[in-house]
Amino acid sequence: MFAIDWLTYPQHRGPRFSVSYHLHALASNERCLLRAHLDDEVALATVTDLWPAAGFMEREVYDLFGIAFEGHPDLRKLVTPEDFEGHPLRKDYPLGESPTLFNDGRFLDPAAFRAGMIGASSGRTGWVGGARRGVVSEVIVATDAAGAEGGGEA
Repeated sequence: MFAIDWLTYPQHRGPRFSVSYHLHALASNERCLLRAHLDDEVALATVTDLWPAAGFMEREVYDLFGIAFEGHPDLRKLVTPEDFEGHPLRKDYPLGESPTLFNDGRFLDPAAFRAGMIGASSGRTGWVGGARRGVVSEVIVATDAAGAEGGGEA
């Protein structure tokens, strides 16, 4: 079971979310795909009465996407803390808004990073719309004070 948020997908026409169940009967080796399309704030009926193991997957989808499952026996957060606000796998969930300084000195500006990830610009990532732009042409080799490569003896 998994969910998809179609909010920013340009070719999608229809409800915002899709929830898919992939079922497999081991005895007959038959497979079945069930897919439900639903808008925001619409609850989906639970399947825990048919497949009790779906309870954890439905809880995960509820926690990360905010899709409620009507009739679920224990619908509460599974992955994020109880006091966590929002649903992090929704496309409109705000990414981290504080700049990040990595240990190696790289700096990440959230606005530029987000623009690069959604394809609005190259951003700080070099990624646009899922395809790599450009090729890294500079190779930096660490040397010790004496000039030996890799920090070992020359």
